[in-house]
Amino acid sequence: MIAVKQLTAYVLDDHEMALRPAPLERDWMNSTGEHFAYRCLPLNIANGYGWEVLCPDGFTAWWDGSNAKEGVHVAADSAGYRVAVGHFGSGVLTFHIPCIFQTDPGVDLFVTGPVNRLKDGIGALSGIVETDWSPYTFTMNWLFTRHDLKVRFEKGEPFCHVFPIERGAIERVEPRRRKLSEAPELQRAYQAWADGRHTFNQGLTEAGSAAAQAKWQKNYFRGLMPDGQPTTADHVNRLRLRPFEP
Repeated sequence: MIAVKQLTAYVLDDHEMALRPAPLERDWMNSTGEHFAYRCLPLNIANGYGWEVLCPDGFTAWWDGSNAKEGVHVAADSAGYRVAVGHFGSGVLTFHIPCIFQTDPGVDLFVTGPVNRLKDGIGALSGIVETDWSPYTFTMNWLFTRHDLKVRFEKGEPFCHVFPIERGAIERVEPRRRKLSEAPELQRAYQAWADGRHTFNQGLTEAGSAAAQAKWQKNYFRGLMPDGQPTTADHVNRLRLRPFEP
């Protein structure tokens, strides 16, 4: 197993690029009743799992439905400055990232769109780059899903999300499928959780009940087993990533 230690962003001279640890918060999560979306720990961890590249200027883009690269239209807020372009055609909006990322030997960079940030009419594409040796920049691409719909990117809005991964690790995985009954201890723990969840959900409908006061079960969030005992695994309920050094 490779220990990932460094991620260096070599920004091209005469260029600027804003990077930040991906924050936990999302506007749509803030809008949910009592912020209930934040009760989902896997969602929270994914939100902050990496670093975001921020848009240097605002612009509006749309696609006319053609396959030509000129079919992607970009209207920048600043005259003569285009943050993104139609480079590949077929409704692909391309951001040129003025940076060469470097990682430790055997470590790649997973490049994707901002995690759990949705845009109507366009979706982010993902890629994996071998950044331990490559002297090349790469692009971040989005694909329009509808034509003649104007999409807005604001200045300072994240448009790219990156995090390092060990190369080849997934190929060493030996996937297996078994019946739950073949793992009696796991089955007992699952059944205890299922029974408890059923009882809890019933209690939510009863005013003043313990379940109604608790509002949601917190065992997974707290790293507790169904019997209330702490897990022996390393449990994480919040990521604290370091910012890129200036």
